[in-house]
Amino acid sequence: MILAGITTVILWQVPYYGERVLYPFTLFATYAHEMGHGLMATALGAHFESLEMYSDGSGVAKWRGNLSRGGYALVAAGGLVGPSVAGSLLLMASRQPNRSRAILVCLGLFMLMTAAWVADKPFTLIFVVFVGSTLLLVGLRFPQPTVTFLLQLLGIQLCVALFRDVRYMFSPGGLVGGQTHSSDTAEMAKALFLPYWFWGGLTALFSGVVLILGLWVALRPPAGVKGTPAIK
Repeated sequence: MILAGITTVILWQVPYYGERVLYPFTLFATYAHEMGHGLMATALGAHFESLEMYSDGSGVAKWRGNLSRGGYALVAAGGLVGPSVAGSLLLMASRQPNRSRAILVCLGLFMLMTAAWVADKPFTLIFVVFVGSTLLLVGLRFPQPTVTFLLQLLGIQLCVALFRDVRYMFSPGGLVGGQTHSSDTAEMAKALFLPYWFWGGLTALFSGVVLILGLWVALRPPAGVKGTPAIK
């Protein structure tokens, strides 16, 4: 799991080739990022209108509502730290094999629900339905070790989704769907105070701590087990 996370982060930093080698994970990270924005907006009383994903790996979550400056900052942060929190929870849940199957099925159903709820554009709809159906099939039909492995792999990918494009996170903005948009950290800086690079560093630190916590819970020995006794 640790190797998968490190490899993903490194490859994502390789211009052009990195995101294409990890294309399915790149799209999954985009989905999680934009859903983080939308779900946070919904939680604060705004209306989550649509989720748009593009073949280049970018995406945008459209929402409307009157929020406070703090609310706008939370919506911007939701796309950055939301996937990390969700990924850490999946890693923790994978510790219980009897729950892994149910959680993977629920995750697949959730993606299918979002396809009908907010998925916009044919590309978005096809990707969300395909991945949601795949997770549902694995959760219902595949053996337990495969289910647990996939749940842990998804958890790692969610935890490192923040680091898909470090340059964008530590910049004022970039291209999304062929149009220039402010970065999430720049939106946080506008809504609150301090420069965008401060919020980029803070969210990266938070996501790193959350990842370590999730791995620690997932990999530690069961309670009462101190190790394998030596053979004499």
